[in-house]
Amino acid sequence: MNPGHFLASAFRARFLDVLASIYIYNEHRGYTSLDRVLEAVRARCPDDAEFIAEVEKHRSDEEKHYRMFKRWFELRGTMPLEVDRTCGHIDHFIETVFGCTIDELDTAKIVVDGDQFEKLCRVIMITEQRGMRQVEILLENAHIRSDKALTRIFQVVEKDEPDHWMPYDRWLRANGRRPKPRWRELWADYWIHKSLMLVKLPAIFIDRNRRRLTAWPDAAEHGPAGGGATPAPL
Repeated sequence: MNPGHFLASAFRARFLDVLASIYIYNEHRGYTSLDRVLEAVRARCPDDAEFIAEVEKHRSDEEKHYRMFKRWFELRGTMPLEVDRTCGHIDHFIETVFGCTIDELDTAKIVVDGDQFEKLCRVIMITEQRGMRQVEILLENAHIRSDKALTRIFQVVEKDEPDHWMPYDRWLRANGRRPKPRWRELWADYWIHKSLMLVKLPAIFIDRNRRRLTAWPDAAEHGPAGGGATPAPL
């Protein structure tokens, strides 16, 4: 093989490997975190069946996306690279805005405090809008488009994304709450995104000693076999 082609092929393979590893972490973090959000929504808005159903769909979509990325790795015969919460956009955003991790969020406090619930809805909305813009960019990327399966995955994600932020925007407006991000939230979103793109992703890319997962992120949800639902087709 021509040395130039070999290097280009190796770069492409590594880029897709790193990108998909970060996405599978974030999709898993997304749907498991939305279990907490659903708990808050059902308690705060028990009579708003439409909003509850929209959040349930959001949660279901995130799990569907996770399973598509999982299937992508399975078909390649490899496990994702190990990444942690330092690669999670929503992890950083929650910590910046609420001063605690996702797992430490006081759901009961958020339910009774309208300002806290408003802030949570806005954080989710901003995060999903960022994700939508990022997917649009990725679908123009030559490396992504060279992989038909990964392209189809991102096309599904792109189609689903509007349903992931619009319900929160509608709820905020319908209840006289502020849908427009505050400057601190916008700055946090911008800084988190840039640090992930310019620092974390390149650092993982060049870390040739980075280990791979030995179990799928959802393994604990389904017992030792880590089975669960049938993988989504690519």
